[in-house]
Amino acid sequence: MTDVSTAEPRATEDKPTRRITSLEVLCVLLVVALLGQSWLTSWLDVGSIQTGATIFVAVCVQALPFLVLGVLISGAIAAFVPATALNRLLPKKQAAAVPLAGVAGVALPTCECAAVPVARRLMQQGVPTSVALAFLLAAPAVNPVVLVATNVAFPNNPEMVAARLVGSLATAIIMGWLWARFGKAEWIIERALRRLPEPQGRTRWKLFFETSRADLVDAGGFLVIGGLTAAVLNVAIPRSWVDTLGEQIVLGVIVMAVLAVLLALCSEADAFVAASISGMPLLPKLVFLVVGPAIDVKLFALQTGTFGRSFAMRFAPATFVVAVACAVVAGLVFLGGIG
Repeated sequence: MTDVSTAEPRATEDKPTRRITSLEVLCVLLVVALLGQSWLTSWLDVGSIQTGATIFVAVCVQALPFLVLGVLISGAIAAFVPATALNRLLPKKQAAAVPLAGVAGVALPTCECAAVPVARRLMQQGVPTSVALAFLLAAPAVNPVVLVATNVAFPNNPEMVAARLVGSLATAIIMGWLWARFGKAEWIIERALRRLPEPQGRTRWKLFFETSRADLVDAGGFLVIGGLTAAVLNVAIPRSWVDTLGEQIVLGVIVMAVLAVLLALCSEADAFVAASISGMPLLPKLVFLVVGPAIDVKLFALQTGTFGRSFAMRFAPATFVVAVACAVVAGLVFLGGIG
């Protein structure tokens, strides 16, 4: 009797299915664009569409260099920094490690896009989630580049620098503590927390390049989605609505906080935008500067793609509330009131 298991392999073996890659999709889009060039030219010759396209390009161009910096740092952490080294540097108690992570953000000049892949890599290296999230919020808001830009944008109000530093740092630390107390690991997708194996010495550079490339492709798509959202909202919201707020301080705080989320400006450039809004008191402008680097539509898209929808839907609203509250308190202390 013939053993079925030793019989000749089946002639109809499963053939691997061929997947359509992003390069092929790009080639098809380029061909379509070339064939419909005249139609696209006439359709895009509209003021609002041109404005939106300019904003989209500006958001992506502003953020992309810092995103590349972030994924390079992320790759370097994965390839060259052992998890044991990170754990030795951090205090054992999260209550003490969270403020240390917030202060560490001062030394790393990255925008919010760059901080996302770095935070994920810290989690994968065994750093507590609360510590990584505190760094994620602090790095784009309290680094020297942002503080110098704020000082240049508000030459007659140097107290804005101290107010922004304290408000943003307080946001990062409080959110880290809140996550340590109430956060749950199941809210973050498994691949964002999956521990990386320690690389062998010969493969470290290969791991560095592979990790950086994968992170760039992963985060770049969500940067484009966030940029498109910011461009549409910039065009849809009339600028006159902002200019007429005047002395309505409570409404001004709310509107500027929402605008910070919708406009999705890079943290290195948002101070100049805030300073250019004439007739707006300093306190709403400060709220704009503290909320923007903590949570905006671009950052929400990146967090959704990196950590999962369950995380982003909880972390983003909580960050928004904490950032507004910290900005208002910092403004009352450093700006002397609502002026």
